[in-house]
Amino acid sequence: MYLCMATKTISVDLDAYDRLVRARVRSNESFSRVIKRARWEAPKSTGASLLRLFERGPSLSDGELDYLETRQTEDRPPEDKWKE
Repeated sequence: MYLCMATKTISVDLDAYDRLVRARVRSNESFSRVIKRARWEAPKSTGASLLRLFERGPSLSDGELDYLETRQTEDRPPEDKWKE
């Protein structure tokens, strides 16, 4: 028994459609099930990706940059309580 659920129509190119068809476990498996089974690779976290993020995002004001610089220069490692 299937319950009524909301649906959304999407458009995919032919290559994506062919991949969905090939990813089916059974010929009658829905594309929704195929997509739900998919495992998406997490984007790699690199310095270059961080730089691209900053280039796309809003820039920081001089006040914000000064605040961050001050905090960074005041930052000290925690005391080592096991040190003799």
